[in-house]
Amino acid sequence: MAHVRLRRVSKTFGSHEALKDFDLEIQNGEFFVLLGPTGAGKTTTLRLIAGLEKPTEGTIEIDGVDVGGWGAAERDVALVLQQYSLYPRYTVRQNLEFPLKSKVRRVPQPEIDDRVTRAAKTLRISHLLDRKVDRLSGGEMQRVSIGRAIVRSPRIFLMDEPLSNLDAKLRESLRGELKDLQVKLGATFLFVTHDQIEAMSMGDKVGVLNGGRLAQVGTPHDIYHHPRNMFVASFVGSPAMNLIEAEIEGNEVYIPAAKNGFSLDTATRRRFGTARGKVVLGVRAESIALSDDGPIHARVWAVENHGVEKIVTLKAGDLIFRATLPPTLPTEIDAPLRLVFDQTRMHVFDPVTEESLVDEDDRVMQAAE
Repeated sequence: MAHVRLRRVSKTFGSHEALKDFDLEIQNGEFFVLLGPTGAGKTTTLRLIAGLEKPTEGTIEIDGVDVGGWGAAERDVALVLQQYSLYPRYTVRQNLEFPLKSKVRRVPQPEIDDRVTRAAKTLRISHLLDRKVDRLSGGEMQRVSIGRAIVRSPRIFLMDEPLSNLDAKLRESLRGELKDLQVKLGATFLFVTHDQIEAMSMGDKVGVLNGGRLAQVGTPHDIYHHPRNMFVASFVGSPAMNLIEAEIEGNEVYIPAAKNGFSLDTATRRRFGTARGKVVLGVRAESIALSDDGPIHARVWAVENHGVEKIVTLKAGDLIFRATLPPTLPTEIDAPLRLVFDQTRMHVFDPVTEESLVDEDDRVMQAAE
């Protein structure tokens, strides 16, 4: 296990600043997921920790020691990539043994055999040990790739979108297996992905990265239910959170595009703190419900039937938004519906800074619930 800390790290490639004044802390034995869109700086962060890149500014510490001058081999980290990095003409056993036969490690053969056997058993690939890698499926090859990391018993596992080349069913299976593996090993994992399902289902902590900066760090629950800004609110969640331009005066909310409005209850008005005038409301699809006397009048615009639920695109005036509704609900195109927003789960953002206006004391209190 290892404790990892990046302090005020910046990394520049030519005129492009990939990371900007970046702080990150990963605790011993934690499964930390860096989540963000392409180009956010996720892989750069991973390569800096691995020692494959050097920061332009700032320090990188492992277990309290500045490793800025250390090479990749000295840091004792294992890197698992989306490309499998295997030797196709070797058997699975030979691929697993390879990292242990380098001149740096020189592990005795009996110990190599023991490590390979244990890793193969953990990953359920014992029956494949004598098979050539070029005869394996994608999922089997990724297990072997992870096995090559396990046999080294590294201080940190660094994983760069290792599931992205697999089909949906296999990704789902390996997500659970990877999390189970991390718990069994008690190891420190840094997992990089653009897939929010991977982040939310596996991470003890999630760091949402945007434009080389951390937009928010927290548990999956906190990231989803208490986003600190509009980027996190819209990036995390499927379907994306509805962001609705509105105006607040006193306890009244008016949505110009919908030519419609509603009253805030006392608890929500308090939770919205100083929010006044033009704001952006954040409402998740599952926080919208049918109501016979609902204040929002809309018509069905489009329907996606997902089996366990329907994601319905609705139109109210010029406002288009999405709601998650029961699968048994009849939803004819252009059918009128009356809806209500669950105010206990509603968010409010400053339209200029895009930061949350929810009262901080209330956010802390809700996060503790």
